[in-house]
Amino acid sequence: MKTRKQSPQTSSPQRKKGTRQWSLFWLTLPFMVMILLFNYVPIGGSILSVFDYRAGKNLFDCEFVGLKYFKMIFTDYNMPLVLKNTLIFSGIWLCLTWLPMAFAILLNEIQCSKFRKFAQTMTTLPNFISWVIIYSLAFSIFSSDGALNMLIHNLGGSEFATNILADADAVYVVQTAFGQWKGLGWSSIIYIAAISAIDQEQYEAAMIDGAGRLRCAIHITFPSVLPTYIVMLLLGISGILNTGYEQYFLFKNAITAPKIEVLDLYVYRMGLQLADYSYATAVGIVKSLISITLLFGINAFAKKVRGTSII
Repeated sequence: MKTRKQSPQTSSPQRKKGTRQWSLFWLTLPFMVMILLFNYVPIGGSILSVFDYRAGKNLFDCEFVGLKYFKMIFTDYNMPLVLKNTLIFSGIWLCLTWLPMAFAILLNEIQCSKFRKFAQTMTTLPNFISWVIIYSLAFSIFSSDGALNMLIHNLGGSEFATNILADADAVYVVQTAFGQWKGLGWSSIIYIAAISAIDQEQYEAAMIDGAGRLRCAIHITFPSVLPTYIVMLLLGISGILNTGYEQYFLFKNAITAPKIEVLDLYVYRMGLQLADYSYATAVGIVKSLISITLLFGINAFAKKVRGTSII
């Protein structure tokens, strides 16, 4: 008696897996397109650095100047001051990179889960506040006519009133404080994730041996998140010239300008305010090349010292 040949099942596990993978691909496609448009397509604009470009003219109708604008970087009298400000701000930031890690460890030690979630939420929210709003709040509080100075004046302490936003000597401290307030909670998220991945049996074993919460934090939590901190520190060193410009652009004034103008703000001012597109592009390219060189140099150093690379 002949047996009927059974047809293969149409819904095999492999087909379901393939369908799911395609679904994930279509979900990520819009974000991939955004990254392509905003991060890679603008690289084509680097060609402006070798032309004497003027807005409104066809690029190839402009004079080809080769490396002229790259050479100008080394003779620009503004560059030493701009680099000094950039390195000072970046150096302060590198010295404070331990704060998010310490904050994450302290959050982990809070016993009340509701208060811990509340503290984490309240410290993360400032990251989503625009620098424009932060400047408006700072101006309304700390300016000469701000709420703080008005309060001091009403209490009879007029001699203590000061406008810290127009104090050149306080620029580095004030801007670092605003930056830490805005980004501390957000920067600690990666350390909170690293802490959540720690095997809880380590804590249980330590407590059985008589270790308290402080010793657990010192001998278990801290060593476990230290590799993450080292990676973040090395990545931060590679981006030492990338300070951003939004914060400094908003807080800049005639008094603080000599100490607040960083490299990114200088590129913005030369390119968009003074319309020197070619020179601004050349400065941006050199900055990117230095960052890439530092990244690969730090990666080689990490591989030699730690045995593992960061990229």
